[in-house]
Amino acid sequence: MSSNRTSDTLNQRNANFDNRLRPGQFSEFIGQQKIRDRLELAVKAAKDRHETLDHVLFSGPPGLGKTTLSYILGDAMGVHVKTTSGPVLTKPGDLAGLLTSLEAGDIVFIDEIHRMAKTVEEYLYSAMEDFAIDIMIDQGPNARSVRLELPRFTLVGATTRIGLIAAPLRARFGLVNRLSYYEPDELAAIVTRSASKLGVDIEPDGAHEIAARARGTPRIANNLLRRVRDYAQVKADNLITKQVAVDSLSLLEIDPNGLDEMDVKILETICAKFGGGPVGLSTIAVSVGEEPDTIEEAYEPFLIMEGYLERTPKGRMATALAWKRLGLAPSARQPSLFA
Repeated sequence: MSSNRTSDTLNQRNANFDNRLRPGQFSEFIGQQKIRDRLELAVKAAKDRHETLDHVLFSGPPGLGKTTLSYILGDAMGVHVKTTSGPVLTKPGDLAGLLTSLEAGDIVFIDEIHRMAKTVEEYLYSAMEDFAIDIMIDQGPNARSVRLELPRFTLVGATTRIGLIAAPLRARFGLVNRLSYYEPDELAAIVTRSASKLGVDIEPDGAHEIAARARGTPRIANNLLRRVRDYAQVKADNLITKQVAVDSLSLLEIDPNGLDEMDVKILETICAKFGGGPVGLSTIAVSVGEEPDTIEEAYEPFLIMEGYLERTPKGRMATALAWKRLGLAPSARQPSLFA
């Protein structure tokens, strides 16, 4: 029991940390300039017409600001934001209970919307388009349909895999936005802003050092800042310089290019065990002791973006840059164990 309480306390602290650093307005949000411009325009137009904001879909890798932008939309429109996630909505009754509790103009944010049950998704079609849902009551000869009218609301969906969202659902979103990875200067600005909120002094070189290893992702940048802050507090009088950042991130085994221990393990597996590939995702997953979905969604996008890995019809292959990072020559490839 005490173990569960400790876990709950740690999760609450992590949530409080994230909320503390989360920008609350468009003016505080750094990066994704084109998306911000589009959203601000849509908000102003909707408010001027006294209408509900159109449904919004955010896609992109984890940690880029999809949830943050949803809350900013709620603040900008002056409405409540009710949050849930795709896997939680398992039956139509779950969706009906959520939607019937809304007030006019409210925002419903569904994270990982691609993981929603198919039956729930089909009920969502009429809710988004007609602001009504038909619920079946009873079974057999006594079965009847009851139509529930809903207040006009805005659905904001977030997904890391937009290809898994059915076309009829995707077509009902008026604003579809794909978030991209951040530039180092944008991440440095985010790190500096977060350090200020945490009450820790940071030099520009220190912020850029953290940003360079953050894999283009604000969430990772803030997590690294959290670890560097601990190191600076204990060993550097609470001041983050470039050297302090280098020393603390080296302790975490995060190299100057942002590769962590698992990234290197994936590349070593492909190069050393399977001759550089091609090798299947499930085989890599078994070799490194990680779930295939985690590798595909959390690690591969960055490795591909940085040019260490490529996907081919036959499997994953390491690039020349991967061999160079591991200090190996492509000519020294070992034959695959299954050749």
